[in-house]
Amino acid sequence: MERKSKKNKNDVSNSWTIRNCLQSGDIGYLAYLHGTVYSKEYGYDQTFEAYVAKGLAEFVVSFNPEKERLWVVEMRGQIVGFVAIVCLSVQEAQLRWFFVHPDFRGRGIGKQLLTEVVLFCKKHKYKTISLWTTNELATAHHLYREAGFSKTEDITHEIWGKTVVEERYDLRL
Repeated sequence: MERKSKKNKNDVSNSWTIRNCLQSGDIGYLAYLHGTVYSKEYGYDQTFEAYVAKGLAEFVVSFNPEKERLWVVEMRGQIVGFVAIVCLSVQEAQLRWFFVHPDFRGRGIGKQLLTEVVLFCKKHKYKTISLWTTNELATAHHLYREAGFSKTEDITHEIWGKTVVEERYDLRL
């Protein structure tokens, strides 16, 4: 499916596509993107990239196409966004690895991904979507609240080379 940026709908260089399948190299590249961007923006160390890589690998190995989905956003052949839904139970889905490359933020990609996630979860009869994020991701928090999520929990950890406050958000469908 093709989407256009809200900034200039007539500029085809701002259009993106969303695919729902992984291709060879995607897992490593997505882990790399998370690792490099979160290191630069938030000071996370390489254990964060390893955490993302491990989770993505586990997702691929145990993928259930009846209850799980992923969305890879590409612009001009480059991955610029990603999100996945993981089945936690018959009633609960977890949103994971929500990412929009810094160079492509503010174009409606994140909002479109969240819309796709919620529609998928409603269609598959989930009652709740949960996610974990950190207190540092203010823009993501805004998108979550705008989509109807509420913060339900926070936990402070020494993880990824620093003190991190993880926050849980839930959306009742």
